[in-house]
Amino acid sequence: MTDQIKTNLIPRSLFVFAVLYGGMTVIAGVLGFKQVALGPLAVEAGIFPFLMLVVLSSSVSQHYGREQANKLVLWGFLPLAASIFLILIVMGLPPSEKMPVENINAFETVLNQTPRIMAAGPFAYGVSLFLNVYIFDRLRGSGGDGNVALMVRGGIASAISQAIDSVIFITLAFYGEFPIGSLLAGQMLAKVVLSFIIVPPMVYAMVSLAKVLDEK
Repeated sequence: MTDQIKTNLIPRSLFVFAVLYGGMTVIAGVLGFKQVALGPLAVEAGIFPFLMLVVLSSSVSQHYGREQANKLVLWGFLPLAASIFLILIVMGLPPSEKMPVENINAFETVLNQTPRIMAAGPFAYGVSLFLNVYIFDRLRGSGGDGNVALMVRGGIASAISQAIDSVIFITLAFYGEFPIGSLLAGQMLAKVVLSFIIVPPMVYAMVSLAKVLDEK
């Protein structure tokens, strides 16, 4: 019985990465309501947990293979769907009379997303993350498996997938409501720049962490 339990255990790093991954899928939608200024770039803060999703999926692909990374992305729909479901339930419940009106308004402003935005988020998530894993893995086949190549692959895969993510999300969520050209260009530029700044060292760090965790 003990041997069977040991056989069914997943590697420690994969467990840790899966927990982090699930948390990032949930928090990305909430943080996206704040616009932050990074020098000349105006970025919605949801990009930071989303880049962590890119880092984690790329790291799993590097350490465990593309198939396992695709499973991670697929399972990511579960906490994403659960969070949307719970938000809808909570938004439908009447607020307590003891809750200040300004707090109620702030809560509804942050979480009362339109159906278009709720539909656009999961769709853009699926396409961009599966694309990231695919590009990252295909670049590995070109002989890019050293540390420098690992970081370059991470940056390229992230930049392309995040640009596609911006196109899908902004088009599905806002097309027809207002001109989206400037918003789309700004978000794509910001995501591409941050992909090359943040993702490469983070992928290297997470792959190194995976090796340490699994050695223990």
